[in-house]
Amino acid sequence: MGLALLRPGPLSLLQDAGRFGWQHFGVSPAGPLDVQAAAWANRLLDNPWGTPLVEIALGGVELESRLDTWVALCGAELDMTLDGASRPNWSRFALRAGQRLCLGFARSGQRSYLAVAGGFRAGALLGSVATQTREGLGGLHGDGQPLRAGDRLPCAPASRSGARSVPSRFVPEYRAEPRLRVMLGGDAGDFSVAERRRFFAQPWRLSPQSDRMGARLLGEPLRAPARQWSLGVTSGAIQVPPDGQPIVLLADRQTMGGYPVLGWVHPLDLGLLAQCPAHRTVRFERVKVEAVQGEMREFYRFFGR
Repeated sequence: MGLALLRPGPLSLLQDAGRFGWQHFGVSPAGPLDVQAAAWANRLLDNPWGTPLVEIALGGVELESRLDTWVALCGAELDMTLDGASRPNWSRFALRAGQRLCLGFARSGQRSYLAVAGGFRAGALLGSVATQTREGLGGLHGDGQPLRAGDRLPCAPASRSGARSVPSRFVPEYRAEPRLRVMLGGDAGDFSVAERRRFFAQPWRLSPQSDRMGARLLGEPLRAPARQWSLGVTSGAIQVPPDGQPIVLLADRQTMGGYPVLGWVHPLDLGLLAQCPAHRTVRFERVKVEAVQGEMREFYRFFGR
């Protein structure tokens, strides 16, 4: 039993919290690009942190249920209908056997997260079902491939007691130009004061070449210092290659990098970046590490990690 995928959209991927503990072997963590939207989708259904769900890029998805359950959708603004009747985003609702759920294409934002009560079921690979297409790991069939028409997303029947939605004050605004908070560090001391100021002073445009591996930024190039060896990198790292156009590493990033690192984007702001369409401008502002640590502790306590 489960949900039959009739239309998969441009790119739909089974994800969980990510594949951790293998980066020393060069294995990317993967996982959702917008951690907050994914966490809310699972919380609406009382699912534990990291319960497998589907990351839907741009929309255009149609499913038919083969069982009675509850689902939740959070993320990009799009039209959603259940047997032709409109359903609100950032909410949970009942899905009965035989009903069809249709998602239109995103009007703002880029990615939505579809969760089901109890989570979607798939065999774990290296401790995770997270889909990493570049490395051919995870996903519904364990081969790293995106979901395709005809796939059956296994899940169990479930009952709940009423609809629920995310309070409006917690729903992000994806239409506005985001201001992303950055912790300076890494090789920041090797950049001149003028170059660091220029990074924060100018708007940066998101390149169409961005993907789940990294968000590539376009603007007045920075002068990057030389780096003579590679080091481990993490999600949110801001690499500055020789062309001076920064790259913010995302969930499918490599595990080692040789480009100088200017700092790290706040983990809770990476979702805003992942929701930006190509050519959207973004700006950066400094934040202290202590402030980020406090916010992350609060975030993980709330979502039960």
